[in-house]
Amino acid sequence: MTEIRNIVILTGAGVSAESGIDTFRSAGGLWEQHRVEDVATPEAFARDPELVLRFYDMRRARIQEVQPNAAHQALARLDAEWKGGLLIITQNVDDLHERAGAGRLLHMHGEHLNAWCLACDGRHRWYGTLLDRPSCPTCGVPGQMRPDIVWFGEMPYRMNEIYAALNRADLFVSIGTSGAVYPAAGFVRDAREQGVRTLELNLEPSQGSHWFDEARHGPASEVVPEWVDELLRQQSG
Repeated sequence: MTEIRNIVILTGAGVSAESGIDTFRSAGGLWEQHRVEDVATPEAFARDPELVLRFYDMRRARIQEVQPNAAHQALARLDAEWKGGLLIITQNVDDLHERAGAGRLLHMHGEHLNAWCLACDGRHRWYGTLLDRPSCPTCGVPGQMRPDIVWFGEMPYRMNEIYAALNRADLFVSIGTSGAVYPAAGFVRDAREQGVRTLELNLEPSQGSHWFDEARHGPASEVVPEWVDELLRQQSG
């Protein structure tokens, strides 16, 4: 097997589910009793900003109540101890990877604890409500702050960095993803075209499982620490 030096990890909702964060891909296409189209598109925000802001205020509050689980902690340990290149790309909009201690990380779908001013394009850490339409701390314009979330139909963040990392990778690992949301669902094929080894860690086979060289299934809090232990043993041995 080719020596593994550079690792790219994609994490999805399955990593945070065991911390109590609900996923988009729940039964009936609902997310906390809302249709995705009603709360997670630019059209929804234009149509009913109060509904969207109230919904995201609830999500922002919920994220601050939960804690990282063993999967987050294992990936933070890998970040601290892996001597080669590492990039954790998360589709999740919580801050649980950071709170566990991961640093080599980017949020491709934005962050619940950020707010984005549509007037000046400024972004700010945000822990409270947006429902009262606050003024932007930078430009002072009221009523122009929205959740800094990539909604359906919008372009994910930092795609150039992501593809550059995939081009350098020796191993691509997908953890807790449905394999249904693009462009992230296509990363495994991009990696395979580059000759990168691919691994899926998921509760059950994803829609893209057949693209992976290897798949291990089970709760993230179990399969991720086991894989990280194995990888770090290989590095030290």
